Amino acid sequence: MTAITTDPPTGRRSPLRHRNFRRLVTGTAASSLGNAITPVALAFAVLDLGGSAVQLGLVEAVFAACQVVTTLAGGVLGDRVSRKVMMEGTAAISAVVIGSLAATIILGVATIPSIAVMGGLAGIVAALNQPSAMAMTKVVVPEEELGAAVSLRSLLQTTASTIGYALGGVLVAAVGPGWAITVDALTFAVAAVAYAGMRVPHERPPHKASMLGDLAEGFREVMRHSWLWFLILQALLYHLFWSGAHSVLGPIVVGEGIGRASWGFALSALMAGFFVGGLFCLKFRPRRLLSVGVLFLAMTGLFPISMAISDTLWPILIGAFLHGFGLQVFDIFWQIAIQQEIPEEKLSRVYSFDIVGSFVARPVGLALVGPVAVAVGFDAWLFVVAAVISGSALLSISFAGVRRLERAPERAL
Repeated sequence: MTAITTDPPTGRRSPLRHRNFRRLVTGTAASSLGNAITPVALAFAVLDLGGSAVQLGLVEAVFAACQVVTTLAGGVLGDRVSRKVMMEGTAAISAVVIGSLAATIILGVATIPSIAVMGGLAGIVAALNQPSAMAMTKVVVPEEELGAAVSLRSLLQTTASTIGYALGGVLVAAVGPGWAITVDALTFAVAAVAYAGMRVPHERPPHKASMLGDLAEGFREVMRHSWLWFLILQALLYHLFWSGAHSVLGPIVVGEGIGRASWGFALSALMAGFFVGGLFCLKFRPRRLLSVGVLFLAMTGLFPISMAISDTLWPILIGAFLHGFGLQVFDIFWQIAIQQEIPEEKLSRVYSFDIVGSFVARPVGLALVGPVAVAVGFDAWLFVVAAVISGSALLSISFAGVRRLERAPERAL
């Protein structure tokens, strides 16, 4: 990857000139490419085995539950031991686990329970990685470049994901789910090599408290910021409803209703919205980060609405794009707020509470969406999902802590 030294319109120097940041975004972009392929492939692997909407939801729920249960441990470890070692080690293990899952599908020995078990193992390893990976941005760039680094990292990851979702649909249609998942395993191997090349301190400051004491300290830090715990609760509601619509109803309503490649293209449009949202945030720098962010977050309801009302692809692509655009703008402002307001030595733990609080209800949503949607109708449930995720975002503006948080001033370099 070639370092870019300036941004011509503003004269700002790019975070890509830092070697460690280039290594970090190479690893995260590589794994994002593979991780975008696997959800598409895994859904159709289950359906090819005769799985129903309920069984697909349960497989996704196992992954999500294992990830939630392990994330807090990942946050504590990320603030106690070398984040670099955590990242390269978990990436290498993920390559082995996901490669093994792909092999069982290719060889025709996979079953729905075996896919669920191996997916759960992948979720555990991912949970140990994520808090360290998210906290690493603040370590590898100077503080005055943090906002640009968060935006650029997000942009590069979503670019890779956009390609991955489109490629996932094409690979599943052309060579089958197993070979598509193999690509994910290879991208984790690339990520492990990239992380291994980072030159950052291996040692973390000594911790006198127990792991439970460290966890309690992280919880107190979360509760100290009203905007933080409030929007974590809002994210919980978002994932409770959206997770099933995205992972279970989408492949059935769009993938089986219009065509398997169509669901891959819809996810690609979603990620294209992320990409454009990332570009937008490189220039759009509002003073009140979160109050503006939740307005964009309200756009996410357009994707489930489009799936409910359209039996052709183009309206769904537009809804997916607008969902991704709004969610990306909010997420970048959310990441900037966390990075600028939380001390570096507590970042991994705070991120672990963010992940757990946001996703703890996801397994419930995945497990229940099948029977609920069958009972009330797929289209009717998609309208309910849209009302909840957009309505809760708009209600967040009424919370004072969300309205008052402001972006820290950045110095031109």
